[in-house]
Amino acid sequence: MIGLHGKRILLGVTGSIAAYKAAEWVRELVKEEAVVTVAMTEAAERFVAPLTFAALSGQAVHRDMFDAAPDRVMAHINLSREADVILVAPATAQTLARLAHGMADNLLATVVLAARIPVVICPAMNSFMLNHPATQDNIRRLESFGYHIVQPGSGELACGEIGDGRLADWDAARETLLSLFQPDDLRGKTILITAGPTREALDPARFLSNRSSGRMGFALARTARRRGAEVVLVAGPVHLPDPPGMEVIRVTTAEEMRQTVAGRARAADIVVKSAAVADFRPSAYAAHKIKKTQQDLRLELVRNPDILAELGANRSPGQILVGFAAESRDHAGEGQRKLRGKNVDLMIVNDILGARTGFDVETNQVSLIDCRGTTTLPLLSKEETADRIWDAVVRLRDGRSGDGE
Repeated sequence: MIGLHGKRILLGVTGSIAAYKAAEWVRELVKEEAVVTVAMTEAAERFVAPLTFAALSGQAVHRDMFDAAPDRVMAHINLSREADVILVAPATAQTLARLAHGMADNLLATVVLAARIPVVICPAMNSFMLNHPATQDNIRRLESFGYHIVQPGSGELACGEIGDGRLADWDAARETLLSLFQPDDLRGKTILITAGPTREALDPARFLSNRSSGRMGFALARTARRRGAEVVLVAGPVHLPDPPGMEVIRVTTAEEMRQTVAGRARAADIVVKSAAVADFRPSAYAAHKIKKTQQDLRLELVRNPDILAELGANRSPGQILVGFAAESRDHAGEGQRKLRGKNVDLMIVNDILGARTGFDVETNQVSLIDCRGTTTLPLLSKEETADRIWDAVVRLRDGRSGDGE
């Protein structure tokens, strides 16, 4: 199952004004049915009461390294043994220094020092404190320990200044957590993914397009990043935020997508063309809005370039090429035809007529077609579908390696 369902998260909260955001993070984790235990520093309690985290998590909050309760005497050792990952958020400059130098002067620091599980740290502080050489040295030192640093965001800080130091968005922290529970089988690979529709302008008010939401392509980008890949996402006009940890290039027309893809494809190990590119565009653009007073309006259309076919004709040696086909009938036949005709390794066919498949829904059911035959997946979320597609890509890659290519 995609997500953090059943994962045991030990959340360490330290003395930053951003501690209130950590309370919202607990809500998000609980929604995903993660098991959340909170450990707070004394300074954190000055910002948010322990009762808040206890109510949100449904678990007792750990605060004191010398708690006399029988079940907490060894909390500094047992807490990390009972968790899958430690998430320190927000992490103050003091906390970074404490962890970087192996100090064990409070419960949270001792728990991290004794941990043999992944540690994710989300710094939050004033930008001058963040950029001080001492803090930067501490961050590098923590990274050298194998800890995962989620870089802070930029914007208005609690002190009123503008700059780096805001606690990262939950989306960025969640992606880091998810990556810890995924196979690392795409590390070292550069993957180019296209997503969403294109728009072909008719006049200043109108355009030709399709119903693609971009969700499938964005799911592919997120799941590839979690599996270690360097991802470049070329997205048409969609209402989705940029996934963290990757380069996102926004385009509008088919020609813009074509030029962007052509400039990036040669450097990619894997190219996935999941975008629903408009097949046609108006032969002429009207500089002013076309009025409906015209009695008979006829649109002359010209064919857009076939980006996938061009990729197949000009692919780099050893490159894996994956195409998508949105079909309303004869799925296997159309998929096989496009697999051969466009020189791709894997064709993904989805049914655009299904109420829970295809465009603008959260789920999908696709058929994976390659030279060996057709595999139809069950109805899954688009992220689960994306992971199944990457499993198939990895098998293709490993099969080539086994053939000595």
